[in-house]
This record gives sequence, C-alpha cells and structure tokens, in this order.
Amino acid sequence: MSRDMLMSEEIRTAEESTVVVSENKRGPISSSRKRIVAIALNAFREAVRDRVLYNLVLFVLVLTAGAIFIGDLSAAQEAKIIVDMGLSAMLMFGVFIAIFVGVGLVYKEIERRTVYAIFAKPVGRGEFLVGKYLGLCLTLAVNVLVMGVGVSLALLYVGGFGTPLAWSIWPAISLIYVELMIVVAVALLFSSFSSPALSALCTFFVFVIGHFSADLKTFATSLGTHGTRLFFGGLYYLLPNLSNYGYITAAGHGETPTVAAFLFASLYGVVYICVLLAAATLIFSRRNFK
Repeated sequence: MSRDMLMSEEIRTAEESTVVVSENKRGPISSSRKRIVAIALNAFREAVRDRVLYNLVLFVLVLTAGAIFIGDLSAAQEAKIIVDMGLSAMLMFGVFIAIFVGVGLVYKEIERRTVYAIFAKPVGRGEFLVGKYLGLCLTLAVNVLVMGVGVSLALLYVGGFGTPLAWSIWPAISLIYVELMIVVAVALLFSSFSSPALSALCTFFVFVIGHFSADLKTFATSLGTHGTRLFFGGLYYLLPNLSNYGYITAAGHGETPTVAAFLFASLYGVVYICVLLAAATLIFSRRNFK
C-alpha cells in the first residue's frame, strides 16, 4: 500500500473517531432532554386529567356574557373594563393553578410512591424537577393563550374589528405569563422541602409581597434602625419584583410596555427562574425518601 493511501486511511479513521466521540458527548445531553420532555408531557397530561383546563370554557363564557351587558351599561368604557376584568381574571386564574397545582407536583409523586419507580430509572432529580416545571408551564401557556384569545374576541365584539386594544394587550399578556412562570418556580422551590399547605401559603405571600417590592425598598430606607433596614432591604433583593409585570391598568388605556422594559422584565424572569430551579434541585437532591 502506498504512503498516500496509508495517510488517507489514517485521516479517515481519525475523522470517524472524532464523529464517534462527538456523538458520545452529545448522547447524554440528548437523552437528558428526552427525559425532561417526557416528564413535562406527562405532567401536562396529568393537569388535563385533573380538569385544570376546564376553567377556560367558564372563563370565555363569563367574559363573553359580561361583554354584552357591559356594552349596554357603559358606552365609552366597555373596552377598558373588559381588559381590566379579563387580564385580572387571567392573572388570578393562573396564580391559582400555579400555586395549588405547583405545590403538588413533587408531593403527589412522593405520596403515591411513584417517585421511587421514577428514580429507579436513569432519571436525575434535577431532570425530574425541570420536567415537572415545564409541564405546568405548558399548562399555563394553554390557559393564558385561550384566555387572551377570549379577551381579544370580546373586545372585537364590542368595538368592531378595527379596535386596537384587541392586539395591543398581548405584550401585557406575555408579561403575565412570565410572572406566572416565576410563581410556579417559587411553588416548586417550597414544595421541594415542605408540605403542600405550607408551600401554598408561602408562595401566596411571596406573590403578594412581590407586587409591593418597590414599597419594601422605600420602607427600608425610611426606617431608623440599621437591623430593620437590612431586613427589609434583604427582602427587596431576595423576593421577586413582580411589579415589573403590572401592566394591566396601562393595557386598559391602550398603553404597551416599552421594548426595553419588556426585555428587562423577560430577562429578569428567566434569570430568577433559573436561580429558583437550581436552588430547588440542590435541596431536592439532598432529600432522603427512605
């Protein structure tokens, strides 16, 4: 065999080895992604079986009926009232699902002892938590999407197809969804080490205090004692600042968040969610189920 043929054979063998190594490196990541997707879809199916999505029909029917009566009672403010009522109901429905379903994501599996069968397979605890989280986020995405369409249809009904509010409310709806994703992550964090009742209570308190986060900072600077200022200042930086997502009133007046504000709120939500999921994984990985 000539020298050139030997060199070409060695090059081909080296290339094949490189491909095999790269595939082996991609293999665990791909398998982990498949396991997370499977857990997420299973969590979504469980939410559907629990009739979580049935509130959508009730929401759309009530909103449509309310739009008819509001159109008769308030000639100039019907669109604003529909937006305020619709987006507020969307947030409350979503928070209800995020808290009372989110705190049971982990507890249900432990109570039914199905967690032992799950972890007997090559499924990491972080994959389990992330999959459950994404499954509930998918459920909330369907809720928010259908509710948003219901609000837009009600606005088109009372204002005609030319009403701009039917389309300008969607940035506010998107921020509501990011806020709900944060609430789900908070609920998942508490449920990784606490009971469902205490987790739901703590998550609700975080949700309420998060909407007054800016007031916490003002309150901390106005206090006299150094320890109290540190306490409330620490709460301001520790708890999520949910006031970044409060555009419901502005949406009723046809106002939309600026691009910078929208991107900042979205990036803030993603970073905060990643931190919460990392903390939940760390706590849950050290939990003993024996």
